[in-house]
Amino acid sequence: MAGSVAVALLAGACAGPITSVTPIPTPGSTSTPTPATPSATGSPGTAGSPTPSTSASNTPGASTTPPPGVSIQIVPFVDKVIAVFLATANDGTGDLYAVEQIGKIVRLHADGSVDATPFLDINDQVVYGGEQGLLGLAFHPGYPADGRFYVMYTAAGAGANTIAQFTATNGVADPSSEKILLSIPDFAPNHNGGMLAFGPDGYLYAGTGDGGDAGDPHGNGQNPQALLGKILRIDVDHGDPYAIPATNPVNRGMDWAPEVWDMGMRNPWRYSFDRQTSDLWIGDVGQGLWEEVDAEPAGLGGRNYGWNTMEGLTCYNADTCDQTGLTLPVATYGHGQGRCAIIGGYVYRGSATPAADGTYVFADDCTGQFFSLDAATALATGSATITTLLKTELAPSSFGQDQNGELYVTDLNGTIDRIVFQFGGG
Repeated sequence: MAGSVAVALLAGACAGPITSVTPIPTPGSTSTPTPATPSATGSPGTAGSPTPSTSASNTPGASTTPPPGVSIQIVPFVDKVIAVFLATANDGTGDLYAVEQIGKIVRLHADGSVDATPFLDINDQVVYGGEQGLLGLAFHPGYPADGRFYVMYTAAGAGANTIAQFTATNGVADPSSEKILLSIPDFAPNHNGGMLAFGPDGYLYAGTGDGGDAGDPHGNGQNPQALLGKILRIDVDHGDPYAIPATNPVNRGMDWAPEVWDMGMRNPWRYSFDRQTSDLWIGDVGQGLWEEVDAEPAGLGGRNYGWNTMEGLTCYNADTCDQTGLTLPVATYGHGQGRCAIIGGYVYRGSATPAADGTYVFADDCTGQFFSLDAATALATGSATITTLLKTELAPSSFGQDQNGELYVTDLNGTIDRIVFQFGGG
């Protein structure tokens, strides 16, 4: 049932706001809406160019089964928590933090127990439903000695994409400690991005969608001065409310807004840093035909990933286009067989399954399919074969990574599960 609900949200998100939601009980809250997932489809007439002839190296159809002896298992961890993201504070406790779209963050313990009282409750500050709500969370690298953590949400009222700082003391968050760092006006309820992550450089990165509707009608993706349709990068340890890192593109002679790190994004719903190499991996949700994986060597930035000149490897709404200065994805997959929206994941660096080291794992929201590719190959050659690892009944909304590098997936059906690699057919 949740899968069909997710499909409806994805198909309808570009058409306008969700005007009603179905409450579902969840721990630590009285009700929760139908959760957000990134929009992949557009209104009639906005689909991209005709299906291209792409190489087998970057479509799931090229490899519909994993290599012999390689598989993953989805192992239950927590149920009755409908989360859109899962974060760790890297504080040595093993705790994880589930982000609920309605504006609450719930603490999960390593044994699967859930705190009855939310870690943070800002429900009255958030507009939620469809693709809006509390969408991202990142703890300061110095946490818990430095009690700061950061959230991204669509604000009640006009729905501005908001990045805010809060403070926790002895593991207890103070809702009154909010300090808003950025409030980015938005014109539509979809394509809000929402991902926050601290890079290995200590700077805070934020993903913003192109602002919504369909086809990027305001041209934000290709406007280097706009904060929508971007990966942003700011220094929260200096300045008020933040400073611009010396290596941001604007300080390298590029005529970009100071906060912009990368441009040409449609809706970078989830991205992550490889904890071993510091490379950046982005799952950018497509319009009507193609989903894409973008890979960026550590510390590079200043890239233009193409939207809305390109959708995946094809010209968007055109037979030809000027690709000068664009960085193409390392992998794409099409919307056949019910696929609709990429859920970017992580490069596996855990210790439980050394043989899986260097495998980038991601998923599709509508089909519940889990995919992988080899991270080193993708970065070295500019493309990599997508492998289909598993087909499930889940409706994945996000991945999570614990302090040991082990992976989790959040499911719109109301579960949070561990991802366990298996080799040798076992």
